[in-house]
Amino acid sequence: MKKSNLFISLLAVLIFTQANAQSTKDSLDPKMQWFTDAKLGIFIHWGIYAVNGIDESWSFHNRKISWKDYMDQLKGFNTRAYDPEAWASLIKESGARYAVLTTKHHDGVALWDTKERHYDVVDNTPARRDLIAPFFSALRSKGIKAGAYYSLIDWSHPDYTGFLKDSSRYRLTEDSARWARFSRFNMAQMKEISNRYNPDLWWFDGDWEHSAAEWDAPGIRKMLLSQNPSAILNGRLQGYGDYATPEQNFPITRPPEKAWELCMTTNNNWGFQPGDTNWKTPYEVITIFADAISNGGNLLLDMGPRADGTIPEPQVHVLQELGAWNKKHGEAVFGSQPGLPQGHFYGPSTLSKDSSILYLFLPGNVSGPIVVRGLQSAIKSAQVIGPETTLKPKIVGKISWSHVPGLVYIEVPASAQDKYMTVLRLKLDGPVRLYRGKGGL
Repeated sequence: MKKSNLFISLLAVLIFTQANAQSTKDSLDPKMQWFTDAKLGIFIHWGIYAVNGIDESWSFHNRKISWKDYMDQLKGFNTRAYDPEAWASLIKESGARYAVLTTKHHDGVALWDTKERHYDVVDNTPARRDLIAPFFSALRSKGIKAGAYYSLIDWSHPDYTGFLKDSSRYRLTEDSARWARFSRFNMAQMKEISNRYNPDLWWFDGDWEHSAAEWDAPGIRKMLLSQNPSAILNGRLQGYGDYATPEQNFPITRPPEKAWELCMTTNNNWGFQPGDTNWKTPYEVITIFADAISNGGNLLLDMGPRADGTIPEPQVHVLQELGAWNKKHGEAVFGSQPGLPQGHFYGPSTLSKDSSILYLFLPGNVSGPIVVRGLQSAIKSAQVIGPETTLKPKIVGKISWSHVPGLVYIEVPASAQDKYMTVLRLKLDGPVRLYRGKGGL
Protein backbone atom coordinates (compact mmCIF):
# COMPACT_ATOMS: atom_id res chain seq x y z
CA MET A 1 0.00 0.00 0.00
CA LYS A 2 1.24 3.51 -0.78
CA LYS A 3 2.36 5.50 2.25
CA SER A 4 0.09 8.39 1.22
CA ASN A 5 -3.00 6.12 1.22
CA LEU A 6 -2.03 4.62 4.56
CA PHE A 7 -1.61 8.11 6.02
CA ILE A 8 -5.02 9.21 4.71
CA SER A 9 -6.74 6.13 6.14
CA LEU A 10 -5.10 6.48 9.53
CA LEU A 11 -5.92 10.19 9.51
CA ALA A 12 -9.59 9.32 8.91
CA VAL A 13 -9.55 7.13 12.03
CA LEU A 14 -7.91 9.91 14.06
CA ILE A 15 -10.34 12.56 12.80
CA PHE A 16 -13.38 10.52 13.85
CA THR A 17 -11.90 9.81 17.29
CA GLN A 18 -11.04 13.47 17.90
CA ALA A 19 -14.37 14.71 16.48
CA ASN A 20 -16.28 12.35 18.75
CA ALA A 21 -14.32 13.53 21.78
CA GLN A 22 -14.82 17.18 20.77
CA SER A 23 -18.56 16.59 20.34
CA THR A 24 -18.72 15.31 23.91
CA LYS A 25 -16.84 18.35 25.14
CA ASP A 26 -19.01 20.77 23.18
CA SER A 27 -22.21 19.26 24.59
CA LEU A 28 -21.22 20.05 28.17
CA ASP A 29 -23.21 23.28 28.29
CA PRO A 30 -24.50 23.42 31.88
CA LYS A 31 -27.80 24.86 30.72
CA MET A 32 -28.49 22.16 28.13
CA GLN A 33 -26.80 19.17 29.72
CA TRP A 34 -29.82 17.86 31.60
CA PHE A 35 -31.87 18.03 28.39
CA THR A 36 -29.36 16.20 26.21
CA ASP A 37 -28.98 13.55 28.93
CA ALA A 38 -32.73 13.19 29.51
CA LYS A 39 -33.56 11.51 26.17
CA LEU A 40 -37.25 11.03 26.98
CA GLY A 41 -40.02 13.51 27.74
CA ILE A 42 -43.79 13.19 27.90
CA PHE A 43 -46.03 15.69 26.11
CA ILE A 44 -49.54 16.27 27.53
CA HIS A 45 -52.19 17.84 25.30
CA TRP A 46 -55.11 18.61 27.58
CA GLY A 47 -57.83 21.17 27.12
CA ILE A 48 -61.49 21.71 26.35
CA TYR A 49 -61.09 19.90 23.01
CA ALA A 50 -61.16 16.64 24.97
CA VAL A 51 -64.85 17.18 25.82
CA ASN A 52 -66.05 16.39 22.28
CA GLY A 53 -62.85 14.59 21.36
CA ILE A 54 -61.99 16.84 18.42
CA ASP A 55 -58.87 18.49 17.02
CA GLU A 56 -57.32 20.95 19.44
CA SER A 57 -57.98 24.47 18.08
CA TRP A 58 -57.56 23.40 14.46
CA SER A 59 -61.08 21.94 14.35
CA PHE A 60 -62.61 25.41 14.26
CA HIS A 61 -59.79 26.91 12.21
CA ASN A 62 -60.35 24.22 9.56
CA ARG A 63 -64.12 24.75 9.80
CA LYS A 64 -64.91 21.24 10.98
CA ILE A 65 -66.87 22.98 13.71
CA SER A 66 -67.82 26.59 14.38
CA TRP A 67 -65.81 28.62 16.87
CA LYS A 68 -68.95 29.01 19.01
CA ASP A 69 -69.61 25.26 19.12
CA TYR A 70 -65.95 24.66 19.88
CA MET A 71 -66.01 27.09 22.82
CA ASP A 72 -69.23 25.51 24.12
CA GLN A 73 -66.96 22.68 25.27
CA LEU A 74 -65.98 24.96 28.16
CA LYS A 75 -69.23 23.81 29.84
CA GLY A 76 -68.14 20.15 29.86
CA PHE A 77 -64.52 20.40 30.95
CA ASN A 78 -65.00 19.06 34.48
CA THR A 79 -61.60 17.40 35.24
CA ARG A 80 -63.36 15.51 38.07
CA ALA A 81 -60.94 12.56 37.98
CA TYR A 82 -57.76 14.61 37.51
CA ASP A 83 -54.99 13.07 39.63
CA PRO A 84 -51.71 14.91 39.04
CA GLU A 85 -49.86 12.52 41.36
CA ALA A 86 -50.99 9.55 39.26
CA TRP A 87 -49.95 11.35 36.08
CA ALA A 88 -46.51 12.07 37.52
CA SER A 89 -46.14 8.48 38.73
CA LEU A 90 -46.92 7.12 35.26
CA ILE A 91 -44.44 9.53 33.70
CA LYS A 92 -41.81 8.47 36.23
CA GLU A 93 -42.57 4.81 35.43
CA SER A 94 -42.03 5.48 31.72
CA GLY A 95 -38.48 6.57 32.42
CA ALA A 96 -39.08 10.13 31.20
CA ARG A 97 -36.93 12.86 32.72
CA TYR A 98 -39.22 15.76 31.79
CA ALA A 99 -42.84 16.49 30.88
CA VAL A 100 -44.48 19.31 28.93
CA LEU A 101 -48.09 20.41 29.57
CA THR A 102 -50.18 22.55 27.22
CA THR A 103 -50.76 25.59 29.42
CA LYS A 104 -52.61 27.28 26.53
CA HIS A 105 -53.26 26.07 22.98
CA HIS A 106 -54.19 28.19 19.96
CA ASP A 107 -57.80 28.35 21.21
CA GLY A 108 -56.69 30.76 23.96
CA VAL A 109 -58.05 28.77 26.92
CA ALA A 110 -55.56 28.95 29.79
CA LEU A 111 -55.20 26.07 32.27
CA TRP A 112 -54.54 28.57 35.06
CA ASP A 113 -56.48 31.52 36.51
CA THR A 114 -54.97 34.20 34.34
CA LYS A 115 -55.30 37.78 35.55
CA GLU A 116 -55.71 38.90 31.96
CA ARG A 117 -59.31 39.31 30.81
CA HIS A 118 -59.50 36.16 28.73
CA TYR A 119 -60.63 32.52 28.83
CA ASP A 120 -59.36 30.19 31.55
CA VAL A 121 -60.49 26.92 33.14
CA VAL A 122 -60.87 28.45 36.61
CA ASP A 123 -63.46 31.06 35.62
CA ASN A 124 -65.03 29.49 32.53
CA THR A 125 -65.29 25.72 33.13
CA PRO A 126 -66.59 23.33 35.84
CA ALA A 127 -62.95 22.53 36.67
CA ARG A 128 -62.79 25.69 38.80
CA ARG A 129 -59.12 25.19 39.64
CA ASP A 130 -55.57 25.77 38.50
CA LEU A 131 -54.49 22.61 36.66
CA ILE A 132 -50.80 23.47 36.28
CA ALA A 133 -49.57 24.01 39.85
CA PRO A 134 -50.43 20.56 41.28
CA PHE A 135 -49.00 18.79 38.25
CA PHE A 136 -45.71 20.71 38.31
CA SER A 137 -45.47 20.06 42.05
CA ALA A 138 -46.04 16.33 41.55
CA LEU A 139 -43.42 16.19 38.79
CA ARG A 140 -40.79 17.98 40.82
CA SER A 141 -41.40 15.79 43.87
CA LYS A 142 -40.32 12.88 41.66
CA GLY A 143 -37.27 14.61 40.20
CA ILE A 144 -38.88 15.26 36.81
CA LYS A 145 -38.33 18.57 35.00
CA ALA A 146 -41.49 20.59 34.31
CA GLY A 147 -42.11 22.17 30.90
CA ALA A 148 -44.76 24.64 29.75
CA TYR A 149 -46.20 24.53 26.23
CA TYR A 150 -47.39 28.00 25.27
CA SER A 151 -49.07 29.03 22.03
CA LEU A 152 -47.90 32.38 20.72
CA ILE A 153 -51.03 32.30 18.58
CA ASP A 154 -54.33 33.08 20.32
CA TRP A 155 -57.13 32.72 17.79
CA SER A 156 -59.78 33.70 20.38
CA HIS A 157 -58.23 36.99 21.44
CA PRO A 158 -59.95 40.01 19.83
CA ASP A 159 -56.63 41.80 19.32
CA TYR A 160 -54.99 38.89 17.49
CA THR A 161 -54.64 39.40 13.74
CA GLY A 162 -56.83 36.44 12.72
CA PHE A 163 -56.63 32.80 11.69
CA LEU A 164 -53.41 32.01 9.84
CA LYS A 165 -52.95 35.50 8.40
CA ASP A 166 -56.66 35.73 7.60
CA SER A 167 -57.30 39.44 7.20
CA SER A 168 -60.92 39.24 8.34
CA ARG A 169 -59.89 41.05 11.53
CA TYR A 170 -57.07 43.37 10.56
CA ARG A 171 -53.61 43.52 9.09
CA LEU A 172 -50.82 44.19 11.52
CA THR A 173 -49.37 46.93 9.33
CA GLU A 174 -52.71 48.73 9.33
CA ASP A 175 -53.30 48.75 13.10
CA SER A 176 -50.03 48.57 15.00
CA ALA A 177 -51.69 49.84 18.20
CA ARG A 178 -53.98 46.82 18.23
CA TRP A 179 -51.06 44.47 17.74
CA ALA A 180 -49.23 46.25 20.55
CA ARG A 181 -52.15 45.49 22.86
CA PHE A 182 -52.01 41.82 21.94
CA SER A 183 -48.24 41.72 22.42
CA ARG A 184 -48.63 43.23 25.89
CA PHE A 185 -51.29 40.61 26.72
CA ASN A 186 -49.11 37.78 25.39
CA MET A 187 -46.10 38.94 27.40
CA ALA A 188 -48.26 39.32 30.52
CA GLN A 189 -49.49 35.73 30.31
CA MET A 190 -45.96 34.41 29.84
CA LYS A 191 -44.87 36.43 32.89
CA GLU A 192 -47.69 34.87 34.90
CA ILE A 193 -46.55 31.36 34.00
CA SER A 194 -42.93 32.24 34.67
CA ASN A 195 -43.64 33.84 38.06
CA ARG A 196 -46.05 31.20 39.30
CA TYR A 197 -44.58 27.96 37.99
CA ASN A 198 -40.97 28.72 36.98
CA PRO A 199 -40.83 26.21 34.07
CA ASP A 200 -37.58 24.40 33.44
CA LEU A 201 -38.47 24.37 29.75
CA TRP A 202 -40.65 26.51 27.46
CA TRP A 203 -42.24 24.79 24.47
CA PHE A 204 -43.49 27.48 22.10
CA ASP A 205 -45.80 26.88 19.16
CA GLY A 206 -47.35 28.97 16.39
CA ASP A 207 -44.37 31.17 15.60
CA TRP A 208 -44.92 30.72 11.86
CA GLU A 209 -47.67 33.33 11.76
CA HIS A 210 -45.37 36.30 12.46
CA SER A 211 -41.74 37.29 12.26
CA ALA A 212 -39.29 37.37 15.16
CA ALA A 213 -39.56 41.16 15.21
CA GLU A 214 -43.37 41.09 15.26
CA TRP A 215 -43.43 38.58 18.12
CA ASP A 216 -40.55 40.41 19.81
CA ALA A 217 -38.84 37.05 20.12
CA PRO A 218 -35.63 38.62 21.52
CA GLY A 219 -37.68 40.39 24.18
CA ILE A 220 -39.56 37.21 25.10
CA ARG A 221 -36.31 35.29 25.49
CA LYS A 222 -34.73 38.08 27.53
CA MET A 223 -37.75 38.34 29.84
CA LEU A 224 -38.00 34.60 30.50
CA LEU A 225 -34.29 34.14 31.11
CA SER A 226 -34.14 37.17 33.40
CA GLN A 227 -36.58 35.33 35.66
CA ASN A 228 -34.97 31.90 35.25
CA PRO A 229 -31.53 31.94 33.57
CA SER A 230 -31.39 28.14 33.50
CA ALA A 231 -34.65 27.72 31.56
CA ILE A 232 -34.35 26.35 28.03
CA LEU A 233 -36.58 27.25 25.07
CA ASN A 234 -37.56 25.10 22.13
CA GLY A 235 -36.82 26.25 18.60
CA ARG A 236 -40.28 27.58 17.72
CA LEU A 237 -39.46 31.17 18.55
CA GLN A 238 -38.28 32.30 15.12
CA GLY A 239 -34.63 31.46 15.73
CA TYR A 240 -34.43 32.40 19.42
CA GLY A 241 -34.70 28.90 20.89
CA ASP A 242 -32.16 26.40 22.14
CA TYR A 243 -33.05 23.22 20.28
CA ALA A 244 -34.89 21.94 17.19
CA THR A 245 -38.29 20.24 17.31
CA PRO A 246 -39.14 18.06 14.29
CA GLU A 247 -42.74 16.84 14.51
CA GLN A 248 -44.10 13.35 13.79
CA ASN A 249 -41.71 12.55 10.92
CA PHE A 250 -38.31 11.23 11.91
CA PRO A 251 -35.23 12.88 10.33
CA ILE A 252 -33.68 10.50 7.80
CA THR A 253 -30.13 11.72 8.47
CA ARG A 254 -28.57 12.91 11.71
CA PRO A 255 -29.64 16.55 12.27
CA PRO A 256 -26.80 19.08 12.47
CA GLU A 257 -28.22 20.70 15.61
CA LYS A 258 -26.42 19.91 18.86
CA ALA A 259 -29.78 19.37 20.57
CA TRP A 260 -33.08 18.27 19.05
CA GLU A 261 -36.27 16.54 20.02
CA LEU A 262 -38.80 14.52 18.04
CA CYS A 263 -42.35 15.20 19.23
CA MET A 264 -44.74 12.39 18.38
CA THR A 265 -48.24 11.18 19.16
CA THR A 266 -49.11 7.73 20.53
CA ASN A 267 -51.94 7.40 18.01
CA ASN A 268 -52.76 9.86 15.19
CA ASN A 269 -53.81 12.86 17.28
CA TRP A 270 -52.38 15.01 20.06
CA GLY A 271 -55.50 15.41 22.18
CA PHE A 272 -58.04 12.78 23.23
CA GLN A 273 -60.19 11.52 20.38
CA PRO A 274 -62.29 8.41 21.12
CA GLY A 275 -62.53 7.54 17.42
CA ASP A 276 -58.76 7.37 16.99
CA THR A 277 -57.75 3.81 17.84
CA ASN A 278 -54.61 3.69 15.69
CA TRP A 279 -52.37 3.24 18.71
CA LYS A 280 -48.66 2.76 18.26
CA THR A 281 -47.45 -0.51 19.72
CA PRO A 282 -44.74 -0.62 22.40
CA TYR A 283 -42.42 -2.10 19.76
CA GLU A 284 -43.03 0.83 17.41
CA VAL A 285 -42.51 3.43 20.14
CA ILE A 286 -39.34 1.76 21.44
CA THR A 287 -37.79 1.48 17.97
CA ILE A 288 -38.64 5.13 17.21
CA PHE A 289 -37.10 6.11 20.54
CA ALA A 290 -33.93 4.14 19.79
CA ASP A 291 -33.59 5.83 16.40
CA ALA A 292 -33.93 9.26 18.02
CA ILE A 293 -31.25 8.74 20.68
CA SER A 294 -28.96 7.00 18.19
CA ASN A 295 -28.97 10.25 16.21
CA GLY A 296 -28.40 12.47 19.24
CA GLY A 297 -32.01 13.48 19.85
CA ASN A 298 -34.76 13.13 22.42
CA LEU A 299 -38.29 11.77 22.08
CA LEU A 300 -41.21 13.82 23.41
CA LEU A 301 -44.01 11.25 23.43
CA ASP A 302 -47.55 12.54 23.70
CA MET A 303 -50.54 11.51 25.76
CA GLY A 304 -54.01 13.06 25.56
CA PRO A 305 -56.12 12.74 28.72
CA ARG A 306 -59.91 12.70 28.61
CA ALA A 307 -61.86 15.75 29.79
CA ASP A 308 -62.25 14.19 33.24
CA GLY A 309 -58.48 13.78 33.59
CA THR A 310 -58.20 10.02 33.05
CA ILE A 311 -55.63 8.69 30.60
CA PRO A 312 -56.71 6.25 27.86
CA GLU A 313 -55.69 2.70 28.72
CA PRO A 314 -53.67 2.09 25.50
CA GLN A 315 -51.50 5.13 26.34
CA VAL A 316 -50.97 3.84 29.88
CA HIS A 317 -49.94 0.46 28.45
CA VAL A 318 -47.43 1.98 26.02
CA LEU A 319 -45.83 4.12 28.73
CA GLN A 320 -45.59 1.19 31.13
CA GLU A 321 -44.00 -1.08 28.54
CA LEU A 322 -41.61 1.66 27.48
CA GLY A 323 -40.74 2.15 31.15
CA ALA A 324 -40.01 -1.54 31.69
CA TRP A 325 -37.73 -1.55 28.66
CA ASN A 326 -35.98 1.64 29.85
CA LYS A 327 -35.44 0.17 33.30
CA LYS A 328 -33.72 -2.83 31.75
CA HIS A 329 -31.63 -0.90 29.22
CA GLY A 330 -31.17 2.49 30.90
CA GLU A 331 -27.37 2.47 30.75
CA ALA A 332 -27.53 2.49 26.94
CA VAL A 333 -30.13 5.26 26.87
CA PHE A 334 -29.86 7.97 29.49
CA GLY A 335 -26.80 10.17 29.36
CA SER A 336 -25.57 8.43 26.22
CA GLN A 337 -23.97 9.94 23.13
CA PRO A 338 -25.01 9.51 19.48
CA GLY A 339 -23.86 6.21 18.07
CA LEU A 340 -22.01 5.07 14.99
CA PRO A 341 -22.19 6.93 11.68
CA GLN A 342 -24.25 5.31 8.94
CA GLY A 343 -22.66 2.32 7.28
CA HIS A 344 -20.96 0.84 10.33
CA PHE A 345 -24.03 -0.93 11.73
CA TYR A 346 -27.49 -1.46 10.30
CA GLY A 347 -29.46 -0.31 13.29
CA PRO A 348 -29.48 2.24 16.13
CA SER A 349 -26.48 2.56 18.42
CA THR A 350 -25.22 4.78 21.23
CA LEU A 351 -21.95 5.38 23.05
CA SER A 352 -21.15 5.87 26.71
CA LYS A 353 -20.03 9.31 27.90
CA ASP A 354 -16.35 8.41 27.48
CA SER A 355 -17.01 6.59 24.18
CA SER A 356 -15.46 3.39 25.50
CA ILE A 357 -18.70 1.38 25.47
CA LEU A 358 -20.67 0.81 22.28
CA TYR A 359 -24.34 -0.14 22.57
CA LEU A 360 -26.05 -1.86 19.65
CA PHE A 361 -29.87 -1.94 19.43
CA LEU A 362 -31.42 -4.94 17.69
CA PRO A 363 -35.14 -4.63 16.82
CA GLY A 364 -37.38 -7.67 16.69
CA ASN A 365 -36.23 -11.26 16.70
CA VAL A 366 -32.67 -11.53 15.40
CA SER A 367 -31.85 -14.58 13.31
CA GLY A 368 -28.26 -14.95 12.27
CA PRO A 369 -25.29 -12.86 13.38
CA ILE A 370 -25.25 -9.07 13.47
CA VAL A 371 -22.35 -7.25 11.80
CA VAL A 372 -20.25 -4.21 12.75
CA ARG A 373 -18.03 -2.69 10.05
CA GLY A 374 -14.93 -0.55 10.37
CA LEU A 375 -14.48 -0.94 14.13
CA GLN A 376 -10.81 -0.16 14.71
CA SER A 377 -11.12 -0.57 18.49
CA ALA A 378 -10.53 -3.95 20.10
CA ILE A 379 -13.54 -5.48 21.86
CA LYS A 380 -12.68 -6.40 25.44
CA SER A 381 -16.06 -8.00 26.18
CA ALA A 382 -19.57 -8.33 24.74
CA GLN A 383 -22.82 -8.97 26.61
CA VAL A 384 -26.57 -8.80 26.14
CA ILE A 385 -27.93 -6.20 28.58
CA GLY A 386 -30.51 -7.65 30.94
CA PRO A 387 -29.70 -11.35 31.06
CA GLU A 388 -25.98 -10.37 30.88
CA THR A 389 -25.37 -13.22 28.48
CA THR A 390 -21.72 -13.22 27.36
CA LEU A 391 -21.17 -13.23 23.60
CA LYS A 392 -18.14 -14.15 21.49
CA PRO A 393 -17.47 -11.76 18.63
CA LYS A 394 -15.85 -13.25 15.52
CA ILE A 395 -13.49 -11.14 13.42
CA VAL A 396 -13.66 -11.93 9.72
CA GLY A 397 -11.32 -10.70 6.99
CA LYS A 398 -8.63 -9.14 9.17
CA ILE A 399 -5.12 -9.36 7.71
CA SER A 400 -2.47 -9.16 10.42
CA TRP A 401 -0.17 -6.75 8.58
CA SER A 402 -2.96 -4.42 7.34
CA HIS A 403 -4.40 -1.42 9.19
CA VAL A 404 -7.85 -2.16 7.73
CA PRO A 405 -10.04 -3.79 10.42
CA GLY A 406 -12.02 -6.94 9.81
CA LEU A 407 -15.78 -7.34 10.05
CA VAL A 408 -17.22 -8.13 13.49
CA TYR A 409 -19.89 -10.86 13.54
CA ILE A 410 -21.82 -11.55 16.73
CA GLU A 411 -24.33 -14.35 17.26
CA VAL A 412 -27.15 -13.47 19.68
CA PRO A 413 -29.02 -16.50 21.06
CA ALA A 414 -32.81 -16.33 20.89
CA SER A 415 -33.04 -17.10 24.61
CA ALA A 416 -31.21 -13.84 25.45
CA GLN A 417 -33.26 -11.55 23.22
CA ASP A 418 -35.70 -8.90 24.48
CA LYS A 419 -39.32 -9.12 23.31
CA TYR A 420 -39.13 -5.62 21.83
CA MET A 421 -35.53 -4.58 21.29
CA THR A 422 -32.35 -6.29 22.43
CA VAL A 423 -29.33 -4.17 23.37
CA LEU A 424 -25.71 -5.38 23.24
CA ARG A 425 -22.89 -3.87 25.30
CA LEU A 426 -19.46 -3.89 23.66
CA LYS A 427 -16.67 -2.75 26.00
CA LEU A 428 -13.80 -1.39 23.95
CA ASP A 429 -10.11 -0.89 24.68
CA GLY A 430 -10.59 2.89 24.89
CA PRO A 431 -12.57 5.64 23.15
CA VAL A 432 -14.12 4.25 19.98
CA ARG A 433 -11.93 4.35 16.90
CA LEU A 434 -13.46 3.82 13.49
CA TYR A 435 -11.92 3.09 10.13
CA ARG A 436 -13.30 5.63 7.63
CA GLY A 437 -11.05 4.82 4.69
CA LYS A 438 -11.79 3.17 1.34
CA GLY A 439 -10.32 -0.23 2.04
CA GLY A 440 -7.42 -1.79 0.24
CA LEU A 441 -3.99 -2.75 1.45
